[in-house]
Order: sequence, then C-alpha cells, then structure tokens
Amino acid sequence: MQRHGFFGGSAALRIRATGSVLLVVHLVFVAWYTLRPLDVPWVLPPNTQPFAGIRADLALGWPEAARSLGGSLALLAPLGVLLPMAGGRPAASPLVSLLRTLAAAVLLSLGIELLQTGVPGQVVDVDSLLLNTVGVAVAHLAVVPAGRARLHRKYRQDVLREEPAQGRTPTITRVGVAP
Repeated sequence: MQRHGFFGGSAALRIRATGSVLLVVHLVFVAWYTLRPLDVPWVLPPNTQPFAGIRADLALGWPEAARSLGGSLALLAPLGVLLPMAGGRPAASPLVSLLRTLAAAVLLSLGIELLQTGVPGQVVDVDSLLLNTVGVAVAHLAVVPAGRARLHRKYRQDVLREEPAQGRTPTITRVGVAP
C-alpha cells in the first residue's frame, strides 16, 4: 500500500472535509449571531479603549461578568481547532500553527467588529477583539497539540503494522560486450 504524505490520502481528505464543513457551519452561526439587528431602546457608545469593557464587566459582579466575558471568549474559540483541521497540515510546527490560527482569528474578529458599525443595535468593542483572540488561542493550545500527537502515534502504529514489502528488488548482472 502506498502512502501519500503524512497520512494516507483518504484520512487526510476526511479530516480536511470534516474541518471545512464544521468551519463553514460555525462561521454562518457567528455571522448570524453577531450581525443581526437588535431592537434595543438605547445603545452604548463604542468601546475603543482596551480593557475598559472588561473592567466594567468585572465591576458588575460574578454572574454577569462570567456570562459576558465567557461569551466573548467562547464565540470564536472553535476556530482554534477548526482552522488547523481544515488546513490539514498535521506536520506543521506548533508555533507556526498557533500564529497562523491567531492571525486568521484576529482578522475575522476585526472584520466582524467593522461590519457591526452598520448594524442597528450592535456596537464596536475592542475588548471583544481581544477576548475572541484569547478564546481561539486557549482552544488551540488545549486541543491541537494533543490531537496532532495522537495522530502521529496512530500513524506510527499503522506504519509498523503494515505488511513488509515484497523483498529486495532483483538486480540484473551486467553482461559484457560480445567479441
């Protein structure tokens, strides 16, 4: 059996396809949740000062702060796992994978915040950008290295279980030139 790359061809395709489908589903949910108009009697001004909203949430007390901050942390957290899964690079450096995932998360979160400026009832909050990015980093660090290690172990076990090759390739002795 011939292997293609790090995984067998079908395993890599299954991982990428599953990651891609789940990524699209999650992004559709995030777009619906963050860009729908809200009917509210009043709207807070935009928060452009880092950590001001986090301090205000913490001043509200335990349940309200946990709900608000936890929601911002959890909103984009699945991207920490889904982006590397859809990218399908199991042999990538852990640091490069984390940086690539965080860059995509920052750009996506920034895009959402910019699009919210035109949505009634939604306001720009720089703390959402920070919390979304931290949520993605935590999810990535909690799941991706362990998942890759598991895939590496499984791959090594599969390689060891494979049937040995059919033997050495026969060599043909050279025949001298006829007189």
